[in-house]
Amino acid sequence: MIDGSTLIYGILGRPVAHSLSPAMHNAAFRALGLNAVYVAFPVTDLRQAVAGLRGLAIQGVSVTIPFKEDIIPLLDEVEPRAARMGAVNTVVNREGRLMGSNTDWLGAVAALQEKTPIAGRHFLILGAGGAARAIAFGLLEEGGRVSITDIDMPRAQGLAREFGLEALPPEALGQCPATILINATPVGMEPHDADMPIDSELLDRFDLVMDIVYRPLTTRLLKEAAAQGCQTIDGLKMLLYQGVAQFELWTGREAPVAVMSQALYTALAEASENKQTSQEQRKP
Repeated sequence: MIDGSTLIYGILGRPVAHSLSPAMHNAAFRALGLNAVYVAFPVTDLRQAVAGLRGLAIQGVSVTIPFKEDIIPLLDEVEPRAARMGAVNTVVNREGRLMGSNTDWLGAVAALQEKTPIAGRHFLILGAGGAARAIAFGLLEEGGRVSITDIDMPRAQGLAREFGLEALPPEALGQCPATILINATPVGMEPHDADMPIDSELLDRFDLVMDIVYRPLTTRLLKEAAAQGCQTIDGLKMLLYQGVAQFELWTGREAPVAVMSQALYTALAEASENKQTSQEQRKP
């Protein structure tokens, strides 16, 4: 029951109506019997939204597209690793003082470590945006070797210089000796789920393929990778584990991982079912 003592958490972004984070975090609050609620905040003015966190005593928020970089100068303090990444996805309100962190890299590392050690392995990341930046950071922190590519090569080269990575043009991917592939681009996301971020003929060189896209959950990339004998990791895994780290930062409690995982997969299945029903109802 929401009452005057309910602690409020949420997600700042634009758009955020599609976010699965409320289902995940609210399930965790219920499981631990916490009087707290997590809601989606669609932001039109980031500066005013951040002021509102203080004014309304919002306890903490997730930060998503397009505000992970823009929010940094509006915070009171940024954790050193988030500052090095240049992106914040988690804010904790400590008595009016807003502290920024980044748990995306923790989510990527935890998802990968379910399947493979990271130290000494060679990873190829497709994309050089915010997600790729966090993933590359996490892999380097854990002793991995990272190559990166993007159709915007100046962007990939800039990230490579900043983090000490190898930048490869898309046409040279066949020469990369990496054995683990990570898609950190939106290629393959609904409604363009027939698209592939890499030539399928290159997949047989990888032992493991991870896709951060989770709509659809099993992307074409993951289907074709599995057909060629690769292990796969779906996009909800990174979302889950970054959320676990957020929850523990906000509450100081051990997150109920199994409950949060079940909530995510159930929410995604329900959203897919509702979408299919809506499409069928619109058919003449």
